Amino acid sequence: MSLRLFVALRPPPAIRVQLSDCMDGVPDARWQDDEQLHLTLRFIGAVERAQGEDVAAALAQVHAPAPTVRLAGVGRFERRGRTDALWAGVAPHDALAGLHRKVDAACIRAGLDPERRAYLPHITLARLSPSAGRAPEIEDWLADTAGLASAAFTLPHLVLYQSRLGRDGATYEPVARWPLHTDQPGDS
Repeated sequence: MSLRLFVALRPPPAIRVQLSDCMDGVPDARWQDDEQLHLTLRFIGAVERAQGEDVAAALAQVHAPAPTVRLAGVGRFERRGRTDALWAGVAPHDALAGLHRKVDAACIRAGLDPERRAYLPHITLARLSPSAGRAPEIEDWLADTAGLASAAFTLPHLVLYQSRLGRDGATYEPVARWPLHTDQPGDS
């Protein structure tokens, strides 16, 4: 039996509420629900259960500081001249890029190929069908939400998710979760 997996960070509840508040105004967009809001570090895809267990064991060995970021604007992914996803940006990128490299190295140790795509930290807010991907309201939404920002927040856990595809889109179930290091007064 194969599993469809990815590694992500979960924003805190207050940030998820802030993101939900801007998810409106584009007809036929499939807006993410609260359970779907995450910041992907590494998409793994379909693997057999044994390899999924190897990935989990390798991820358990990742030691890194918990990144502190803030929401920073919005954007879109396009394919063939149409928008297929709307997302919220996060900044700064350095800690996330470092954590992405460590997660990718763990996945390689578990037998996966290295990530080939450039890493752009973001939180997907909506997916759009080909017909919705050219809606004029997309430009309005991008303009209206361009100033999306938040106070700094920490992402304290690395999470391995299983994704199940269904008629209504994907559902995500946490499979394993590991704490990242947070600096506490007195830590050396």
